[in-house]
Parts: sequence; structure tokens; C-alpha cells
Amino acid sequence: MLPDFDLSLLSLQGSLGLLLPITALLPLVSVLMVCQDNPYQALMLRGVFGSVSTLLFVLLGAPDVALTEAMVGTLLSTTLYVIALRSSMTLRLEDRRSTAMEGATEGAIVRTVDAEAQVLSHWIQPLHLRLRLVRQGTAPHGWLEDQSRLTIVQPSLKQRLENSPGYAHWRKNGGVLIPSEEPTS
Repeated sequence: MLPDFDLSLLSLQGSLGLLLPITALLPLVSVLMVCQDNPYQALMLRGVFGSVSTLLFVLLGAPDVALTEAMVGTLLSTTLYVIALRSSMTLRLEDRRSTAMEGATEGAIVRTVDAEAQVLSHWIQPLHLRLRLVRQGTAPHGWLEDQSRLTIVQPSLKQRLENSPGYAHWRKNGGVLIPSEEPTS
């Protein structure tokens, strides 16, 4: 003999006061997510959106959909997006600067190189890019030469860099941004 089961537990009448505020969070988080400039903040809001959706599915009595949303929609997709952002939001430049300068000690050269890289990193930070200088081999975005000469291969990237707030500081410190004359393949 089966125990008596109260069917009123499955109705939405008792949980309507809880469902409305949670449901109202979905469009709010969506608007915040779309309005973000920083891709990492948008990604975190995507995780919040997935978590709220999971909670809503649980309250609506769909545990299978909630579990799928939690595992695939929130955890897996957020992890994959983090990996994609981490690899694609890096400005890779070949470091073609000379390592031996006449009349300077080795320590002075290191400080000059570090100061130049710091100015460049500060310049690209508002674009949510990270700087990676490659000593040997080619880099996909361009190269950095002596006397702060920065060559960018892609014209659209060069334009974004020129329009960023740090460009004036780069120019004030004697930096030059030039387009690439090498063909892009």
C-alpha cells in the first residue's frame, strides 16, 4: 500500500511569492550581461544567469532540466569561455629590441625594457588585453623594436590601439605606432 501523497505540494500557488523575484532576476542579469565592456565580467554574469535559471527550473519542478542547465549551461560553457577568452585576449608581439646598448650597464637595459613593457601594458589594459612579448619566433600581432617603435600587422587592431586612452601616453614617452609593411598571410 502506497502512502498518501499531498498533490498540493506540486502546485505553483504556494511558491508564487518566491518565483516572481527569481524570475525578475533573469531579464535584469541579461541586460547587465549585454551592457558589459569587460568580457570577463560578462562571463561571470553569464554564470549568474545560469545559476538563477537552474534555481528557477528546480522551483518549477524540472530537476532534469535544472541539472542539465547547471552542468552544461553554467559550468561547462563558463569553463570553455574562460579558456577561449584567456587565449584570445592576449596581444602577442615579437620583441625585436636589441639587448646590448652602448654605454649602459645590463641592469639599466633591463629597467628600460621593463619600463617600456609596462607603458605598453598600461596602454592596452583598457582594451582588456594582456601583453605577451615573444623573444624568438614570429608573433601574430606585430613586433616591438628599439626606440619604442611598435609595428602592428592588423589595421583594425592598430586603429583600436590608436583610439584607446593610453595611446597619448605612449606617444608622450616617445613611442611610435606604425602599420606593418609585411604582407599578412
